[in-house]
Amino acid sequence: MTSSLRSVRIGVQLQPQHAAQYRKIRDAVRRCEDIGVDVAFNWDHFFPLYGDPDGPHFECWTMLAAWAEQTSRIEIGALVTCNSYRNPELLADMARTVDHISDGRLILGIGSGWKRKDYTEYGYEFGTAGSRLDDLAAALPRIKSRLGKLNPPPTRQIPLLIGGGGEKKTLRLVAEHADMWHSFTTADDYPAKSAVLAEHCAAVGRDPDTIERSAAVGGETGRAGHAELIADAEALTGLGVNLLTVGSTGPDYDLSAAEVLCRWRDNL
Repeated sequence: MTSSLRSVRIGVQLQPQHAAQYRKIRDAVRRCEDIGVDVAFNWDHFFPLYGDPDGPHFECWTMLAAWAEQTSRIEIGALVTCNSYRNPELLADMARTVDHISDGRLILGIGSGWKRKDYTEYGYEFGTAGSRLDDLAAALPRIKSRLGKLNPPPTRQIPLLIGGGGEKKTLRLVAEHADMWHSFTTADDYPAKSAVLAEHCAAVGRDPDTIERSAAVGGETGRAGHAELIADAEALTGLGVNLLTVGSTGPDYDLSAAEVLCRWRDNL
């Protein structure tokens, strides 16, 4: 199935920052299911990315396990987890466990990492952008191998989402390994990135249309005007993107943009 023929899906990234009480996030996940969101993402950082840099923040994977138990319909995952923070075999085991808790609703989103403060505060070697991408390239086969050895095995082939747009290394890894690609780019820049991905797919003998396309709409917080939000969504879906994710940050987790997108999706 080509990306243009896939059903449009709506995601929400519930950014685990600036909510001092976890119940705020628990309530937001419940509301995501209630309004018809398809995927709920968080992110894998240790400190807020904007606003007060030392504000309240919660950890990614323990949260995903809680979401897996709390929800019953939506898919869940990190957008994206940082390869540097966990041994690849451990990450595979964590993903398999959350996959089972959720009855097969986990998306394993992964990237090479970029936030220096996370690394330095938690004692990881920051390296360079190139070395972190090389580490990711080495980790992905190990993750796949461990998933194949675990007992019990995952409930399904867990979809692997790779986030990033680096043309030499990241998109090559997408072509080689990913079921899904989150571009972290705008509609204006997307065609050029997609063309580079197609070139990498040709080099490894893969049909690029077998990779589901994912992108953000509405900016970091998802607070763009509704007309602008729909225009952005229409532009991206016209380019073959079918998973559109809007951000929502704490402490209030406004989901009005997600509601607008879900109504738009249902009227397609």
